[in-house]
Amino acid sequence: GVHRIHYRFGVVLGLILASLAFGLAAPEGDGARFVGVSLQAATLVAAVIASKAHPWVIRLSILVAALGIVGTAAALIGTNEFDDGSAALVALLYVVLTPPAIVSGVIKPVREEGGVTLQTMFGVLCLYLLVGLLFGVGFVAIQELSDGPFFTTGVGQRDDFLYFSYATLTTVGYGDLIAATDLGRSLAFYERV
Repeated sequence: GVHRIHYRFGVVLGLILASLAFGLAAPEGDGARFVGVSLQAATLVAAVIASKAHPWVIRLSILVAALGIVGTAAALIGTNEFDDGSAALVALLYVVLTPPAIVSGVIKPVREEGGVTLQTMFGVLCLYLLVGLLFGVGFVAIQELSDGPFFTTGVGQRDDFLYFSYATLTTVGYGDLIAATDLGRSLAFYERV
């Protein structure tokens, strides 16, 4: 089971891409937030396994992922609502925990094999995509925790934040979405650097 996908950052990359595609295309709503959290939880677990982490770290990541999914389901069942703020905080937790696992998994094969492999390149690509996802989720959290909208055009939706994040990260900067606050502009600047 677990040993077969060691160093399989292609699986992690596929999960990240699925998470991004879903985040950009899915309609707003509790069900979509639940699926988004589940995809990010699966990405965390796959990254930890692919990085060839110690078995207790793998078990801990599975526990954290399961708690997030069960907590999300409980919020939906108990209150029939899982708002954007809650989803953003859970997603931020997963997106923050995933890169350290990937970094560890990228460094190990370089040390062991003395060079860069296809799996190493997949791992680095995963990190790049996670930076955009991290900032996108961070931007959502800022909007949800602040008094006003994140963008000068008003309140943004999940897909707006991903679009803005990757437009900023790739330095395309279309200019159709602009951060309205000093904090938002500062974070966009740091993402671009």
